[in-house]
Amino acid sequence: MATCFQLRGCGAQRLSLLPLGRGPCPCAGYLGLSTQPKPGLALLRGYAQGPAGLPPALLRTDGFVGGRWLPARAVFPVYDPASGAELGKVADCGAPEARAAVRAAYEAFCSWREVSAKERSSLLRKWYDLMIKNKEDLAKIITAENGKPLKEAQGEILYSALFLEWFSEEARRIYGDIIYTPAKDKRSLVLKQPVGVATVITPWNFPSAMITRKVGAALAAGCTVVVKPAEDTPLSALALAEKAKEVGEALCTDPLVSKISFTGSTATGKILLHYAADSVKRVSMELGGHAPFIVFDSANVDQAVAGAMASKFRNSGQTCVCSNRFLVQRGIHDSFVKKLAEAIKRDLRVGNGFEEGTTQGPLINEKAIEKVEKHVSDAVSKGATIETGGKRHRFGKNFFEPTLLSNVTWDMLCSHEETFGPLAPVMKFDTEEEAVAIANAADVGLAGYFYSQDPAQIWRVAEQLEVGMVGVNEGLISTVECPFGGVKQSGLGREGSKYGIDEYLELKYVCYGGL
Repeated sequence: MATCFQLRGCGAQRLSLLPLGRGPCPCAGYLGLSTQPKPGLALLRGYAQGPAGLPPALLRTDGFVGGRWLPARAVFPVYDPASGAELGKVADCGAPEARAAVRAAYEAFCSWREVSAKERSSLLRKWYDLMIKNKEDLAKIITAENGKPLKEAQGEILYSALFLEWFSEEARRIYGDIIYTPAKDKRSLVLKQPVGVATVITPWNFPSAMITRKVGAALAAGCTVVVKPAEDTPLSALALAEKAKEVGEALCTDPLVSKISFTGSTATGKILLHYAADSVKRVSMELGGHAPFIVFDSANVDQAVAGAMASKFRNSGQTCVCSNRFLVQRGIHDSFVKKLAEAIKRDLRVGNGFEEGTTQGPLINEKAIEKVEKHVSDAVSKGATIETGGKRHRFGKNFFEPTLLSNVTWDMLCSHEETFGPLAPVMKFDTEEEAVAIANAADVGLAGYFYSQDPAQIWRVAEQLEVGMVGVNEGLISTVECPFGGVKQSGLGREGSKYGIDEYLELKYVCYGGL
């Protein structure tokens, strides 16, 4: 069944590792949906006492190896970013355990790939049912570890489960082809087969959804998976640099690994691509974003403001598709800025994610706060105006006021660096061509948004934006049915949708002669 290790992270984070798939049921309920520690039915082993309000049956700390819970020689703490309180200590393993996990996943692949598509479909559906049954408790764990408001955490759990439902259905839709060639005595077939063991590395900002979006597709395709999810409080990059390199290299260079799927920073993605190159592994990567949000003069201002609020401040601005640059045409600029400032003051409430009415939780750590402060300070020093917010919130050290800046120019850091926080910088533009040029000046291209009521302009701009996903008069674009991914340095491949499962399949051409 499942095998689980907790590892120090890739980049500056500590991460967990789970290879899934020994025997006929490699993943069913692996998120810990049983009060009994059965193989394959838990991700985290219970903290000694269980933090107040969290479900002790779903909290784990030991590694899960070959169907057994095993302690590690070292542990690392997990903290609540809202209060700084320690939630517990999790087993901390290294490269040898990573290699052992890959071997276990490879052994499991030899049998899992033979399981029928119907059975794989049924098992993924059972996992979906278990997540829905336990959605409230799973959401509480996300809020405790990640800090996002409970309502958002509940939404993430539903979103996560829907990937399992979707890929449980896609598992039965893996079709090949028959190709008719000029030769009458031959038939040509194209088969789709699982690539093998996949290494999956996920970020802290969507700790549940980023796993199911990748693992659901992989298991549906017939692959087994080594999952390395991020622990939500990153530690010192210097302290972990050597260990991170060791573990990341072990997972990404092992000859038994055939596929790497990573969500995280562009810098880390480039390192993993280097690791993958030596053995020419399949890769898919969802990397950094710097999403433009363009408001043309023809736009409905109220609609644009609502979209900006949804796109910018979800998860306190800590999503890869959050709008990061607001480009507003001169004729509508002042009205947009005024109404957006009013909406921020009226609708956003900073606080602990467990408190009723909270819309903005903490940022993940002190480093994240410092980056937002740096961007605000740099912009103001170069002439930007703070319309609202602009400083740390009194609620605690990891909280920052939702901030709106006007009079922003291209030479400011916030114009060409992803902030990953609750900062909305507004730049003024005159022509459509100018806006598109500014939007496309970034070396990344994950998502982009624009608001317009001009049909011809909508077609032009949607086609010209150099991004993988476009929201037209819409600020929320993610859904399990549609392909998620970017262009340029925002990554390779697509996740979700009918295309997501192809990332874990190889095409095999079979020529059948002598007929």
